[in-house]
Amino acid sequence: MRPRKRNILLGSILVLLVLLSVPGLYLVLKHFLIREPVLKMPPKADVKVLFLHHSTGKNIWDGGVTEHFKEHNKLSGKNYAIVEQAFPKSSPYGWHNYPYDYYNIWVKHAGKEAYMREPTLEMITEHYDVVVIKHCFPVSDILPDTGNPDINSPEKKLENYKPQYLALKQKLSEFPDTKFILWTGAALVENSTSEGNAQRAKEFFDWVKNVWDDPGDNVFIWDLWTIETGGGIYMKEDKAVSATNSHPNSEFSERAALLFFRRTIDVIEGRGDSGNITGE
Repeated sequence: MRPRKRNILLGSILVLLVLLSVPGLYLVLKHFLIREPVLKMPPKADVKVLFLHHSTGKNIWDGGVTEHFKEHNKLSGKNYAIVEQAFPKSSPYGWHNYPYDYYNIWVKHAGKEAYMREPTLEMITEHYDVVVIKHCFPVSDILPDTGNPDINSPEKKLENYKPQYLALKQKLSEFPDTKFILWTGAALVENSTSEGNAQRAKEFFDWVKNVWDDPGDNVFIWDLWTIETGGGIYMKEDKAVSATNSHPNSEFSERAALLFFRRTIDVIEGRGDSGNITGE
């Protein structure tokens, strides 16, 4: 290598090392230079499952979901594959996965093109047989209604959630060859919400299970809310990271991973309407 070219290369490497040493700059460069795909592609498999999640889902995923699938495949001779993906991503859409956001991306902006680098149902269902939908625990901090429902509002209120869910249900029905598993909402610990907001969350997820969900269709429930609350209105503290942190702790995440795996297998193998919705 000629001395001039070598000096340019060494200088470029030095500049890059200096830039990467600046706190936080690595993450900025990573954001612009290493972009996550709009949609992760599944491996070859008989049944392909896409698990859309944020932090609560990631804890449960890390509790052993893939290991359970691998063991099941080994023992049964099946070939089921599950892929996880953050949805929506933190940028450019933002870290919001509540009823409004599923409605906004999948209903309002449906089609073959991604919306703000988020995959639509038209895109997802081309590649996956089962799609798992969840919300993170702020979904359960539900404010009082105002008497002015607005399907286009991101405000966390029953009067907004229900029409958004009804529109989402209609959209899911357009893909009868795809099965959808909806997690009831992750709950909040008592110190992170109010009694009224928690009561409204229980009311909403009871409505999801008893009114919104219909037997015989392509949508199924995994009842995380009941598993976390024990039928109450708050996440049990022994299942949370702490009394003020509503993320599932590692012990509970391992248990939840097994129950989620069982429920998913029931749905895949045609027992979605007959199996226990908690996976017990």
